Amino acid sequence: MRRLSYGGVRPGYPQHGTGNAEVMDGTPSRRPSGAARPLLWLLSGAADLVVRLSGADPDTLREELTAERMRALVARNTQLTPDERALIEEVFAAGERPLREVLVPRTEVVFLDAAQPLSDAARAAAGSPHSRFPVCRDSHDEVIGFVHIRDLLAPDPPAADAPVGELVRPVKFLPPTKRVLPALSEMRREGCHLAIVMDEYGGVAGIVTLEDLVEELIGDIRDEYDVQDAQARRLHGGVVEVDGLLNLDDFAAETGIRLPAGPYETVAGHIMAVLRRVPAEGDSVDAAGHRLAVARMDGRRVARVRVTPRATPPQAAAAPPGTPPATPRAAVGPAATGQAATGPAGTGPAASGSATGPATGGGSGRAAGRAPGGATRGGASGGA
Repeated sequence: MRRLSYGGVRPGYPQHGTGNAEVMDGTPSRRPSGAARPLLWLLSGAADLVVRLSGADPDTLREELTAERMRALVARNTQLTPDERALIEEVFAAGERPLREVLVPRTEVVFLDAAQPLSDAARAAAGSPHSRFPVCRDSHDEVIGFVHIRDLLAPDPPAADAPVGELVRPVKFLPPTKRVLPALSEMRREGCHLAIVMDEYGGVAGIVTLEDLVEELIGDIRDEYDVQDAQARRLHGGVVEVDGLLNLDDFAAETGIRLPAGPYETVAGHIMAVLRRVPAEGDSVDAAGHRLAVARMDGRRVARVRVTPRATPPQAAAAPPGTPPATPRAAVGPAATGQAATGPAGTGPAASGSATGPATGGGSGRAAGRAPGGATRGGASGGA
């Protein structure tokens, strides 16, 4: 990890308002010796005094070395590998992303009731791929804590008919507007692996786990217990099938389609907003030249969405400039010939010249072959 040079903060003060950020040279700095630290503190204090006398706040100037300036520093640094660059960009993106965009919605959460007997809760937990379960009382909006699966399957648990509420551990609550990076730091500092995300009305919007937040930085972390239900599957003909709960950023990454922002966080929410009703299987909407069709429903939730490119009709070749419009040509075939009509033998003389109407003499009205010298403009009027 490259460090900011310890002398780089003080030169940054005169650059206030210049837009320059000459504080990282891409090389590791040397640690100041213990004897030099008092001198550095003295110089830093003197610089703060000068900045205050100029009417600026040194604390504010220090805080300016944040996302925008750091992005510029990263862009200029030539010693970072592509993986390091991608990780830094993910950190910046996570710093701007709220929890409401990354949470597991409450409809996907397995809750345990506080009054549920331990034996029943243990059976329910054993059939789930999860290890931590929120415990609620009366409704899913009344979460009182959580239990770990090891608490339920411990070798010496309480009586089998004891309620789950006796094993509850305290759980952390977070607002949906909190950013991913501060939430990650806070949960790691407090040793929390699970947090309940509340909505503005005091209800439960969903949950986030420490693993979820780490995955926002470095990508999916899968183990042998994870359910292998791909968020996106690529089918033939450029068709992609995605999870309806895929958020807009991940949907754009998987399909290349950037859906417009709106009062929703997922591709299913976009479909619902366009339809203005609860979708049903087979419903579809258009987006960026693609058809988004509801492939499968899970109750009232859009489970899978199939993204299909719209077929575009071939463009007609452009005529050279000055070319007159094409003249309609007579249809080539039985109906557009100038030959005599063929009817029953001896039905009458054949029509001569261009075919302008039904054949005379009781002919069938079908032109056979091509008129000598080519078909005339307009063609025959008889039925083909």
